[in-house]
Amino acid sequence: MPLFLIFVAVPICEMLLLFEVADHIGGLQTVGLVMLTAVIGIQVLKQQGLSTITRAQQRLDSGELPAQEIMEGLFLAVGGAFLLTPGFITDTVGFLCLIGPTRRTMVRWLIRSGKITVFTAGRGSHFSYTRHSSTQNTDDGVYEGEYTEETPEKSRLDDPDKR
Repeated sequence: MPLFLIFVAVPICEMLLLFEVADHIGGLQTVGLVMLTAVIGIQVLKQQGLSTITRAQQRLDSGELPAQEIMEGLFLAVGGAFLLTPGFITDTVGFLCLIGPTRRTMVRWLIRSGKITVFTAGRGSHFSYTRHSSTQNTDDGVYEGEYTEETPEKSRLDDPDKR
């Protein structure tokens, strides 16, 4: 039900705000302002997207998982969608998702809060986990795991036993 309210309440609030702004500055100026925010947003999205892709590629080249950059890419996509949606409320949320410092802060908060879990492993690393079922239906969130570093000489593709 809350999702339904969001899809109903946000457009109504957007329309009311657009009408209020149009009363103060005029209808054509309001439409022009909405179009201007979309054009500026697309330019910022391009620049921030290229920057995020570059940082992700640098992390991959150094053997790290670009988890932060992947999440930032998701925020960029959501922010771009909000900016293309006509209205000042969605534009504000969209720009918050596009501005680097606020986007990085939101992503770091999501990762630290535990709402998103990130496993990192370097090149040649192998991470696995198993979940053992028990007769009791208790989910304590504990997983038994194993982590091993493999040297490039003993990679999975070179050893036919590990394929």
